[in-house]
Amino acid sequence: MASAESLDMLNIAANAADAKGGEDLVALDVSEPLPLVDTFLIVTGRNERNVAAIADEIEDKLHEGGYKRLRREGRAESRWVLLDFGDLVVHVFHQEERSFYALERLWKDCPTVPFELATRPGEGADFTSTEG
Repeated sequence: MASAESLDMLNIAANAADAKGGEDLVALDVSEPLPLVDTFLIVTGRNERNVAAIADEIEDKLHEGGYKRLRREGRAESRWVLLDFGDLVVHVFHQEERSFYALERLWKDCPTVPFELATRPGEGADFTSTEG
């Protein structure tokens, strides 16, 4: 089960991704099969520049929140950027890579983790959460 700290990291990362136009955000509780990780956050970017911007924003916001990145891979190509923060691992995919690697299918037995996105200006009452 995801710890309070990993849930805090997840909310920071999800809102950072959303602020940079990240799409199709999905969080999975992978603590059962992966004892060293609590949560995966999977995000899609529209193109390489967007993938890089999303990954950079997530890294910046988590750093500001006092969380240290342990590892980063894929930033040079920006087709699949992996950010490892220990309890939280973020996968920022280009659309094609997300479809090809299909992490949601690989981890389909893992429950989703609800998170809340802040309402952006102009969205107001149109904001709806997809939490279950």
